[in-house]
Amino acid sequence: MQSDERRLDTGPANGVADAPSDDGAPVAGSGVTRRGLLAAAAVSAGGVVLARLPAGAQAPAAKAAAGAAATQATPAPVATAYELSAVPADPTRAPGPPTSALGARSPFETPSRAPVGIVAGSSLTPLHQLTGTVTPSDLVFERHHAGVALVDPARYELMIHGLVDRPTVFSLDDLKRLPSVSRTMFLECSGNGRGAFRAPKREMSPQAVDGLTSSGEWTGVPLSTLFREVGVRRGGTWFRAEGGDAARLSRSVPMEKGMEDALIAYAFNGEPLRPSNGYPARLMLPGYEGNACIKWVRRIEVANEPGMFRDETSKYTDPLANGTARQFSFVMDAKSIITAPAHPARVAPNVWTQITGLAWSGRGRIVRVDVSVDGGKTWVVAELQEPVLPLAHTRFRVPWRWDGTRTVLMSRAVDETGYTQPTLAEFRDKRGPGTDYHYNYIRSWVVEPDGQMFFGADL
Repeated sequence: MQSDERRLDTGPANGVADAPSDDGAPVAGSGVTRRGLLAAAAVSAGGVVLARLPAGAQAPAAKAAAGAAATQATPAPVATAYELSAVPADPTRAPGPPTSALGARSPFETPSRAPVGIVAGSSLTPLHQLTGTVTPSDLVFERHHAGVALVDPARYELMIHGLVDRPTVFSLDDLKRLPSVSRTMFLECSGNGRGAFRAPKREMSPQAVDGLTSSGEWTGVPLSTLFREVGVRRGGTWFRAEGGDAARLSRSVPMEKGMEDALIAYAFNGEPLRPSNGYPARLMLPGYEGNACIKWVRRIEVANEPGMFRDETSKYTDPLANGTARQFSFVMDAKSIITAPAHPARVAPNVWTQITGLAWSGRGRIVRVDVSVDGGKTWVVAELQEPVLPLAHTRFRVPWRWDGTRTVLMSRAVDETGYTQPTLAEFRDKRGPGTDYHYNYIRSWVVEPDGQMFFGADL
């Protein structure tokens, strides 16, 4: 249960409330805290637009000072870097390095996101350099609108207000005291694949084509738990979430999703979130487009309609071929991509090669992935790596022996609703050339006679 100290109570029985103290603690005889008054002010404003709520009203000065002192007192450990020059010819004849505070990759393994140095934009996961289905924390893709927000966990607070009975401000410790769950699920930017659709190039790797997706284990408190704590009122059919970055990115989400499986996540793959992925807490909406999964989430307003924010009107709507546009198209459609062999790899003829890749769907579980090695003329059913989880990346594999002639590799995903990944021609026909999000058509890889692999830009 949520601590009574952070609830906005109705006051003492005699109807007289003492003034709250500056540090947010309740004064004797009072059920009101500074945080409670802050939440009450937001409600009494009559549904104030989230973007207008002050960022500075997030935490008491005492907690800020304590957090700053703790940060300064604890230097960050640095991972040991293994140098290629230090690798002995015979490791059995030379002692190795000692233990270290953080583990480092082998100097022979150098996966990395790309591009780097982008403040308003993306860096992509190297899909072609990964195995299995779990994305390492330091390789999860990034998408930023105003750079990475650096948030002191001691100052972090999440306000939930609007059409609720008990407007409440939760600290990070409050969230962690509540019952938590862990769910393996994918996260995908709704613009994933834009470059391959708008400006395709043969030299694109799987990272360049579809690197705005990652998958792993997210841990946090179910949003439904928080909604029960604050008491969502009748008529609260939407909630509006605001991020704590300089862009204050905001999105509206149907209440059904919040009560079904949404999380306020504070950990990924067994460790606290990395700053670039929302530390110390973010909204996670399984199967929904990444933009709606607000990072550094600091405010949620329950309302009876969407907020119609900039990031769901001028952006993140889908222009269609008939001149209309679809809005609030949250769910990511079934999709797959072969990650190996693919550009820049080269294959050898007359030897067995493993075709492998990833498939996922925002509507549930992947039930089948078909693979073609002749440009879509014939298809074989791939093996799916267990466990096949809903709303998560699924690894597929097919053994293949290349005969040395030019050919085209393709993959096609089918999810548990029966939805089948469309061809590029079908996608263009339904969505039009100007579509800007949810690119889930079949990807192709051309194998040239010399074995060199290229992205099938026009196939």
